[in-house]
Amino acid sequence: MIHPADFADAYRLHWEDAELLYKCNRWANADQLYGFSAECGLKELMRLLGMPVDHEGKPKEPKYRKHVQDLWPEFESFATSRGGARYLSLLPGREPFADWSEQNRYASRQHFHKAEVSPHRAAAQKIMAMVAFATEENPP
Repeated sequence: MIHPADFADAYRLHWEDAELLYKCNRWANADQLYGFSAECGLKELMRLLGMPVDHEGKPKEPKYRKHVQDLWPEFESFATSRGGARYLSLLPGREPFADWSEQNRYASRQHFHKAEVSPHRAAAQKIMAMVAFATEENPP
């Protein structure tokens, strides 16, 4: 069974699990979960800014149904056009997930190290703060 999307819960869930793995030096899976956390966080912020979603809670437009490395430029454009430019100032100056891929779920753990995972962690944490700020401005 496929459950409806809940980006607000999903970004926190992936973050919490990533943190558990990060603290145990399980870099490969922590990295994947930081990427999914960031993706869900960006989609939640887009939803708060008015992104239309379908009956399953997923973005209606295919250009927003992407993983974080491809969603990032779409998010920047969307946020700017929807009055969310103030959130962009909270993000890192460069796209921190350009070197991240969901395809790495098939990769050997030997390819993952703290130095490569830590920037993804920091970016996911900034996205969480950005969503918290947006939620305070737009309570449910």
